[in-house]
Amino acid sequence: QVQLVESGGGLVQPGGSLRLSCAASGSIFSSATLNWYRQAPGKQRELVATIIRSGITNVADSVKGRFFISRDNAKNTVFLQMNSLKPEDTAVYYCNCRSLGYEYWGQGTQVTVSS
Repeated sequence: QVQLVESGGGLVQPGGSLRLSCAASGSIFSSATLNWYRQAPGKQRELVATIIRSGITNVADSVKGRFFISRDNAKNTVFLQMNSLKPEDTAVYYCNCRSLGYEYWGQGTQVTVSS
């Protein structure tokens, strides 16, 4: 069983930055594909960023050049650095871990971008 706990969300002004963290328990973290999703009110959950076992990353076009995903396998933690935040980035952000046919989700952390 893997548990994921997100942190780092909050209220930020447009143009600001936040860094989300997701700490994982369990031994599969280093081999897992790790993702950040977000869900805005009234919208479907969307994939924001992915980092695979080798460290290769991919981000959605809507956040390219502003959001960056990274991982620290020694600390079982995945990060999402969010820069130049816009009001449309407001959402609940979820950490997701996929490995060996299993999938795990965190509880989500709220990010609100507003002046």
